[in-house]
Amino acid sequence: MTKRVTITDIARRAGLSKGAVSYALNGQPGVSESTRQRVLQMALEMGWHPNSAAKALSGARAGAFGLVLARPASTLGVEPFFMKLISGMESAMASSQTALLLQVVADHDAEIATYRRWWAERRVDGVFLIDLEVHDKRVPVLEELKLPAMVVGGPGNHGTLPGVWIDDTSAMVMVMEYLAALRHRRIARVAGVPGMLHTEVRKEAFDEVSARIGLAWSTTINTDYSPEEGAQATRRLLSASTRPTAIVYDNDVMAVAGVSVAHEMGVDVPGDLSIMAWDDSVLCEIVHPPITAVSRDITGYGVHVAERLLALLDDDLDGQAVRDFEGVPPRLVVRGSTARPVRSSVGA
Repeated sequence: MTKRVTITDIARRAGLSKGAVSYALNGQPGVSESTRQRVLQMALEMGWHPNSAAKALSGARAGAFGLVLARPASTLGVEPFFMKLISGMESAMASSQTALLLQVVADHDAEIATYRRWWAERRVDGVFLIDLEVHDKRVPVLEELKLPAMVVGGPGNHGTLPGVWIDDTSAMVMVMEYLAALRHRRIARVAGVPGMLHTEVRKEAFDEVSARIGLAWSTTINTDYSPEEGAQATRRLLSASTRPTAIVYDNDVMAVAGVSVAHEMGVDVPGDLSIMAWDDSVLCEIVHPPITAVSRDITGYGVHVAERLLALLDDDLDGQAVRDFEGVPPRLVVRGSTARPVRSSVGA
């Protein structure tokens, strides 16, 4: 078992008194800023993190939750999902005067380093873990740090950390059975990043329903969720000798890009091609034709996530330990982008 790094260990390596190191780690006056930064960097390198029991006894809180997003910063500007989620979090955190500390990083290694630094500096009381992966190396790190965390996603694949999730399997079944009822026999899916749990859960459901209802053809193309890659995937699908009569996109911005490409290539929506989006938004309403979408209460999702992280700090929610929670099931909002294919011979 690895020995826990203590303030004494840091003081010994830094050549400082335990008191000076304690002042530096706790943001208290008594040391210079250069000394404080040197101690914080050394603590990070040594793998030090606060003693959770001592912190609880002190009753001290940072008054902030952290959210690290390992995606391009432009994601926040183009994908409504994150703004809705953050809106819900903020509304739930406002009553407790808890702030949200947002950091955009390049990858999960940088994300893990951020968690270690935040916890060492006592910058946050807990974090939201988003974009859960099938084999997620962030989970054991948060468990090791004993940093309070609420997972946005699941169920499963997040160890002992509690999570809030929405049933992607039933939503995909609903989508596929709706398209099959419209007599679509060639369905494509423009998916998100492979390895993410929700991407793989949706793929498993997509493949299972495709086989069960006996589709003539189906395929999945993975992307980074950007409109650029969504457009590129759509061009590939519509340029092939066998092309789909329906495409399901893993987010709204890719679906909007798909409608634009269809117009560009002279493919009628919905006559030649039905288009559907995951996560309804105002974008789906204002494009022509308006896009049929899977609607999830993302703002309410954010509220549940934040409320349960607040409860986790007190380890009490209606007298029970905080456990996994399933959000409101998605519903289908049917608009003008889907219909029975009227030129079914196209691409046959």
